[in-house]
Amino acid sequence: MKRLLLSLLLVVFAGHVSADDALPTDSVYQANIALVDQAGQPWHWNERRGHVQIVSMFYTSCTMVCPMIVDTMKLTAQHVSSDKRDRLHLLLVSFDPATDSVAVLRDYARQRKLPTPAWTLARTAQRADTRRVAALLGLQYRQLPDGDFNHSSELVLLDADGRIVGRTSEMGRVDPDFVRAVEQALSRE
Repeated sequence: MKRLLLSLLLVVFAGHVSADDALPTDSVYQANIALVDQAGQPWHWNERRGHVQIVSMFYTSCTMVCPMIVDTMKLTAQHVSSDKRDRLHLLLVSFDPATDSVAVLRDYARQRKLPTPAWTLARTAQRADTRRVAALLGLQYRQLPDGDFNHSSELVLLDADGRIVGRTSEMGRVDPDFVRAVEQALSRE
């Protein structure tokens, strides 16, 4: 009787896991990375699955390139057709989790007028995971002796399954090819 019950439970639970639920092998969500957002909410990288999003990395004390990254993300989102725009998610992950606390991220989001739920500013829960996020996105960075960072300036487009389907390094203006890629990814969502 116990075997029959166990077999039935396995059949029932197996029905909830299908091949459709498996992540693609090229999904950045294969990595198990814990993050914390500007509201202090912890979450895992793979919880972003199901949403098309533009992702980049930044740090809040940057006065030159990072504000341009944010502005470019804003411009790109504004150029997405209005019927799709509210399904687009925008994620900025800090290069500097030691300095960019939850309170600092929250203040930055408020100052830059980056409203939730569309915008998420996050820091990794463990410093080593910052490097992993950068590697997954194909971004490079290094901290300088004065505490600033040299880093890539790119927007990365992830489809709903976490595959990189577009990127742009054009900053300070809209990249029409990138906007088209965003529109296409949202159409497939």
